[in-house]
Amino acid sequence: MTLIATRPEPGEARPYTFPDLQRVQAGGGTVIGAHLPGQALASAMLLADAGAARETAGREGTATVLAKSLEEGTKKRDSAAYAIALESLGAELSPGVDWDTFRVGVSAPVPQLLDAVRLAAEAVRTPRLDPDDVNRVRDDEVTALRMDWAQPGPRADAALRADLFGASERFGRPMHGDPASVAAVTVDDVVAFHRSWLHRPSVLLVAGDLSTLDLKALGEAAFGGVEGAPLTAEPPLDVPVRDQRRILLVDRPGSVQSTLRIGHRSPERATPDYVAMTLAATVLGGAFTSRLNHLIREVKGYTYGIRGAYAMSRRFGRFEVAAGVQTAVTVPAIVDTLGEIARTQEFGVTEEELAVARSWRAGQLSVEMQTPGSIVGALSTLVVHGLPDDYYPALRTRYLETPIEEVSAAAGRHLHPHGLTLVVEGDAAVIRDELVAAGIGDVVDAEI
Repeated sequence: MTLIATRPEPGEARPYTFPDLQRVQAGGGTVIGAHLPGQALASAMLLADAGAARETAGREGTATVLAKSLEEGTKKRDSAAYAIALESLGAELSPGVDWDTFRVGVSAPVPQLLDAVRLAAEAVRTPRLDPDDVNRVRDDEVTALRMDWAQPGPRADAALRADLFGASERFGRPMHGDPASVAAVTVDDVVAFHRSWLHRPSVLLVAGDLSTLDLKALGEAAFGGVEGAPLTAEPPLDVPVRDQRRILLVDRPGSVQSTLRIGHRSPERATPDYVAMTLAATVLGGAFTSRLNHLIREVKGYTYGIRGAYAMSRRFGRFEVAAGVQTAVTVPAIVDTLGEIARTQEFGVTEEELAVARSWRAGQLSVEMQTPGSIVGALSTLVVHGLPDDYYPALRTRYLETPIEEVSAAAGRHLHPHGLTLVVEGDAAVIRDELVAAGIGDVVDAEI
């Protein structure tokens, strides 16, 4: 048996063309369509400015409960009748929430898309919201969150977010809430959130064969019953970064591994440095071939995998490294990780590393844009972040052609190794003294 020591070289990037876009105003909202000639399946998404950021303090998770209640029926049909109506069209409904938006996707064969959009709009504008159904959905969500929070990770994530953005701020608390906040959600909370945010003008995104789809009719079906004016987008948050590291210790007695979450704040998604930052982060920790994964996994054997990337929303972003390591090597793994971040910040990337990152990012972009649903998701990025219609064709070109000097400069500007918050979730009795002795930052107990 022969082991191959060298990895395959990246190949030539294949040509790719993002679909042509069309825009129409109809029914009080905007419709944006992407033309996919000959595509038998179509996808649509109602995109409302009603994300988790608009939830009331102490009731985080309200929008998620509302989203999961939409399939429980409408004023016109109970849950069984609504499900049958969807199935009769070969349609599938996909509600969801992120920081910026409340989105309801629906996919169906092209001839049935208009009726499928009517059904989606029926659920969004006139949900049944029967108290028994809402309470059951909420309780199911609480149970799922309790199970999730019993595992390593969510508490560390929450501790990092609270430290970076402030526990008193909405962005400093988990996007979908925690077991306590969701348990506090009432039917009145869900009804009030719906009444406040989901009757306003919104955007309908469509991907399919537009030669057989009437975008104006789709818009009129989607926007019946809207009222009020569109919301004004709030400006990005400031991006303060501390000038010294801080270590938050989340105690998990008896744990055989330590869960690491290391990060700092970063600019929002619309930043002009997005491409250069993404390429630098890919070299550092965004792919299996990254510096961090090579060192911490392949050379040192501390973990099965480690990732580092920027996560960005409309108003803010953060750089984060995530990994789980053996308890005994917690501090060495942290020290090595900090070293790689500092090296990338100070010296940038190499041409060889950047070639792999360019090829991987451009190739991934092409692979991800293969279905109507993924195209609709890409359109939502354009809308939420105010990006131009030619953004995606230009994005692929920029991934392939951004000079190494820009990538290294972005790493220098947007990586802050001395301002990181390091969250360590593990057996405090075992790792605390070594963390303190390492002198890499003040160690405090996290209040989670």
